[in-house]
Amino acid sequence: QGQLVESGGGLVQPGGSLRLSCVASGLTFTFSSHAMSWYRQGPGKERELVAQSTSVGGSTNYADSVKGRFTISRDNAKNTLYLQMNSLKPEDTAVYYCRASRFIGRLFEVWGQGTLVTVSS
Repeated sequence: QGQLVESGGGLVQPGGSLRLSCVASGLTFTFSSHAMSWYRQGPGKERELVAQSTSVGGSTNYADSVKGRFTISRDNAKNTLYLQMNSLKPEDTAVYYCRASRFIGRLFEVWGQGTLVTVSS
């Protein structure tokens, strides 16, 4: 099945930056063959997709609320996914989750345990 471990969360002031990391291990398929995504769930809110990196071609997609501020990237050699977050706002406060997914006949997916990001002065 595999495991994803996020890190890099913490407390940051508005306008600041953080970089989240997600290290994968034991996935059923190679890391590079998975679509990798970052989701977040703020206080009292539903979990939402923040950014995604596809497996083929490496294209990326972002939620409108983070476009121009967040950048998703991956290092397939290190089995690691990143999320660079700049110009952070209080509304970015959430638990951030990493997800690996691939569809072969059925959906294979793995979620991380989450890392908390708090944006506050």
